[in-house]
Amino acid sequence: MQEGVVVRSLSGFFDVTTGQEVRRCRARGVFRKRGTTVLVGDRVTIELVGMTEGIIYEVLPRQTELIRPPVANVDQAVLVLSAVDPAFMPHLLDRLLVSVVVARLSPVIVITKVDLADPDLLTGITGVYTAADFAVFPVVGKVGQGVETVRTRLRGHVSVFVGPSGVGKSTLANALAPELGVKMGEISEKAGRGKHTTRHVELFELEPDTYIVDAPGFSSLELDVPSTELRNYFPEFQPLAAACPYRGCQHVDEDECAVRTAADTGALAESRYESYCSLWHELRDREEHRY
Repeated sequence: MQEGVVVRSLSGFFDVTTGQEVRRCRARGVFRKRGTTVLVGDRVTIELVGMTEGIIYEVLPRQTELIRPPVANVDQAVLVLSAVDPAFMPHLLDRLLVSVVVARLSPVIVITKVDLADPDLLTGITGVYTAADFAVFPVVGKVGQGVETVRTRLRGHVSVFVGPSGVGKSTLANALAPELGVKMGEISEKAGRGKHTTRHVELFELEPDTYIVDAPGFSSLELDVPSTELRNYFPEFQPLAAACPYRGCQHVDEDECAVRTAADTGALAESRYESYCSLWHELRDREEHRY
């Protein structure tokens, strides 16, 4: 038996890399009886068959499992947004940050096209998120600026690339590895042809033990968190909340709320507070109309 990682799933076959080679494998017949599924990203044991094939004997326990895209053991989300062209979208980023942390992934923020941005704008963007204790990497993918720091952050992780079209995900991927950039570009093109487009999930090996998966559509994930717990996903709220007069303050319409006061006085980024309130009302409305 050998251990490997499933990097591709196609029509009942699974390509498994062992680190030395990639083998085309089938799952054991007993998997269907047990209800065991095999996902891209799964760590598995395989029984070697012939020179190039194998049988997946066991699926090892998963650390994480995403539904869209269906992939296992992703541990890091690289949230890619541009500083300009298209304009930076703070509320989308804030929504994605909550989504990926709820999914138990570590978020990494990459801001592209920083060469085209006003320096004060860029300073403002990075300041807001570093103050919230998020990792932020400004890059210019087309010339490689900042790319090596991103590569270092990817090393040893299975990372999902998330972000809207036009922000430079493929350019960044191309700067990391030309072959990766081409493949991600092809996926983005196919995904843009319509909602009925069928695509497979594939892990791209950047270097040993370092994988990337592209995820068109991930940015439309519905939040799955109770409104009363949303505040826990805005880490910069925590030290401020200690001064709130009400235990369990939701920081929305309570009197003398320290978080609201901080947003009003500029001690807390207004965009972050607006995102929080918008998401809180969305979640609360969904809860009230659930039944």
